Amino acid sequence: MLLWFAGLGVPAVAAVFSSRGLDYRFVLAGTVAPSLALAVAALWIMDSLLLPIAVMAAVMVGGWGRRLVQRRWLGVPIGLFCHLVLDGAWLRTGTFWWPLGSGEVAGRGLRPIWLPVIMELIGAAALWWSWRRFGLADPARRRDFRRAGRLTVAPRPPRRR
Repeated sequence: MLLWFAGLGVPAVAAVFSSRGLDYRFVLAGTVAPSLALAVAALWIMDSLLLPIAVMAAVMVGGWGRRLVQRRWLGVPIGLFCHLVLDGAWLRTGTFWWPLGSGEVAGRGLRPIWLPVIMELIGAAALWWSWRRFGLADPARRRDFRRAGRLTVAPRPPRRR
């Protein structure tokens, strides 16, 4: 499920933080990366709270004294936290709280086949909404997102009476 995380994670972060300094490309990478990595069963750590905390610590320590580096890379752990929320990872407490919990790692439960389909459709609709909300039909805005990771709310056209 990629559209679910990309479609809901990035606009949610943009709405909460509304920061021009945050690189939303890194947020996108953080929200989608666990879905790609979870195809490998050994990477269950992606559903653990430990991973985003460790990545955030690495960003803050690795960018010590370089505020712009920290601000750019901070999008990755923010995206990882978003992924946990959108995935409902806290419902699998053994994995979510690892290594602080029971020590047992729970396998990914099977969802009904229709649920991921509906979630992906919702994600696609959210991506379409974001495309319009951030004015990405404009080549200049698209270029700004590709080069600098910036998203700004597009001005609304005047209403016709």
